[in-house]
Amino acid sequence: MTTSLDGLLARLSKTVPAGWDLGLDRMERVLARLGDPHLAVPPPIHVAGTNGKGSTTAFLRAILEAAGKTVHVYTSPHLVRFAERIRVAGRLAEDEALAAAILRAEAANGGEPITFFELATIAAFLLFAETKADATILEVGLGGRLDATNVVRDRLVSVITPISMDHEAFLGDTLAKIATEKAGIVERGRPVVSAPQVDEVAAVLERAAARAGVPLRLGGREWTAGLEDGRLVWRSERDLLDLPPPRLLGPHQIVNAGTALAALEAADLLPDAETVGHGLARVEWPARMQRLTRGALVEAAPAGAEIWLDGGHNPGAGEVIAATLADLADRAPRPLHLVAGMLETKDPLGFFRPFAGLVRAVTTVPIAGGDHPGRDPEALAALIRDRAGIPARAAASVRAALADLAGEARGATPPRILICGSLYLAGEVLRENGTPPE
Repeated sequence: MTTSLDGLLARLSKTVPAGWDLGLDRMERVLARLGDPHLAVPPPIHVAGTNGKGSTTAFLRAILEAAGKTVHVYTSPHLVRFAERIRVAGRLAEDEALAAAILRAEAANGGEPITFFELATIAAFLLFAETKADATILEVGLGGRLDATNVVRDRLVSVITPISMDHEAFLGDTLAKIATEKAGIVERGRPVVSAPQVDEVAAVLERAAARAGVPLRLGGREWTAGLEDGRLVWRSERDLLDLPPPRLLGPHQIVNAGTALAALEAADLLPDAETVGHGLARVEWPARMQRLTRGALVEAAPAGAEIWLDGGHNPGAGEVIAATLADLADRAPRPLHLVAGMLETKDPLGFFRPFAGLVRAVTTVPIAGGDHPGRDPEALAALIRDRAGIPARAAASVRAALADLAGEARGATPPRILICGSLYLAGEVLRENGTPPE
């Protein structure tokens, strides 16, 4: 008799803590009882950072698969289906196999304290160890040093994406403290690559690499990436690639693509320029400046409107999303509106301030945030109006917000609408729109 994944997840949501309790003791105890599957996964590429982890992971996967490699991928959180977190040899994990792996992890735990993320990570290691692949890409859940994924060994490369303030309650209240936690994935004798960082963060990463006995390959120094005449030009001390721009939109995605290329070069897995170009053209990462062109919510929007979706929710994400939209406005002007919801744990002013002067107005909506409550839409709208200087109002739902904008847009230039502020909101939108990730 099999156990349904949805039923299992519903039961675990009531019996196993869903929050964070950083530490490796529980992971090591349960993995040892299962025969240490984390030491048998195909060679790992480990990705930590504040912003861009998921996109960098998507670039790594797309380029490796374009080169004919088979890849396991572990990311979090999911948007619609739990199986989005675990991709086995290129395909989302089957619900039945995933449920069986989680049950094995739960049984090995024997009722002792553990978190849900740890059970999910152990299940991923079981599936990855039992299926052949050329590489395993692991995205850190939170931090790095004490994250559940940091039990792996013999990494092909450790990758650090841009670091900014986030999760201060867990990682520390300064950039240096946060960078120290994220640098905890650096492994002795194994390559380490970083996106460009501010000086304070770069100094922390330099020290971590020195302790590991390896050089730090830092963006802007050992490698660069930029757009030149509409092409992505990537340079390192060893190579020069002239490439088509990536499918993922925004100047920050140039950095993420460059970081992925530097990581593959460090791991001796960088293919030729033509193959890289194929990967850049195919890469997908839902809810990161994702254009919605069909679906139930698109039909509720103003006729002819552009609808974009992004799950970014911290100040660094606000800056890069605003820069992307400013670039779009330069090339194809349209009135810009945001539809946004945020969790109580996030910094709304840090996120919304970069949009001042760029956006006509923000419509705030409620979100279901799991264990973390969503901000009251009326209170969030007042905060945006009073302290970010952007006109804002509240609506009962995303559908209601789009319907309001549709009523206002009659006879005017169709707007550009960004739905943003939370991955929980992004998941709700993809579910209601009928366009979940595949």
